[in-house]
Amino acid sequence: MSWHSFENVFINISFGLLLTSLLSYWISLAYPKLKHFNYVGKFCIILTNFCLFITLLERWIINQYFPLSNLYESLLFLTWCLTFTQIIIEYKNKNIIIGTINSPIALFIISFASFSLPIDMQEASPLVPALRSNWLIMHVTIMMVSYATLMLGSLLSIVFLVIAGSQIDKHKIKKLNISNNGKNTLIINNKNNITKITLLESIDNLSYRTIGLGFPLLTIGIVAGAVWANEAWGSYWSWDPKETWALITWLIFASYLHSRLTKSWSGKKPAILASLGFLVVWICYLGVNFLGKGLHSYGWLQ
Repeated sequence: MSWHSFENVFINISFGLLLTSLLSYWISLAYPKLKHFNYVGKFCIILTNFCLFITLLERWIINQYFPLSNLYESLLFLTWCLTFTQIIIEYKNKNIIIGTINSPIALFIISFASFSLPIDMQEASPLVPALRSNWLIMHVTIMMVSYATLMLGSLLSIVFLVIAGSQIDKHKIKKLNISNNGKNTLIINNKNNITKITLLESIDNLSYRTIGLGFPLLTIGIVAGAVWANEAWGSYWSWDPKETWALITWLIFASYLHSRLTKSWSGKKPAILASLGFLVVWICYLGVNFLGKGLHSYGWLQ
């Protein structure tokens, strides 16, 4: 069996594992007592991450360069970043929401890469001269990891808005002062509503921490890209469409973090800003490429 056939096998296995993971997480969310489905979902994500790692490593060894030369390899690497980030966050937070929202995104990306992209775009192609640099690994990998982290953080904000948008019976809420810390807290007589408030706080904090991790990576990636651009094209910044949207992405999440740090906004307002960031990240990563223009373009639509 050729390496190409092995690659197809690993990609198909990854697709099946992600589908199984999606179903397992959703069943576990709908029926919390069936905890073993949660473990199945986590195990499938770990196996998916391993399969994608083998696929990318195989392309790296055979083609003698880091596998980020075209859109297909980029999508595979993004899926690997999403699953890897999920594994880390789930290990630290034990929150089923992460897998519930991440598995459909990862499944969509790998499906798009495998079934929508033409066969010729899935084949490895020689690197253009500008990409034959060690900066490829540093700049592009950091940007991809930051995209994955920011996507997850933004998705958590979207979930926060969805849950916060449902109605709470205000007559069952009363404010009490806690003697040990002097802070106000919301006490809700209905047991389900207590769970709801706790979940909202957990999702909001997790979204904030996740975006707080992705933003420095985005900053480092943009700076590394500027240095590489000066080395390759003689200019640190050329207002290429990809560069412009990377700056817009940076400004969106910088505004979100500023509002959270200064506490000028709270509740839904910063969550709306982070949710907008999810769309902006996708435009920066994928939407710009479809224009077929600019120094960073590698999409198949011309």
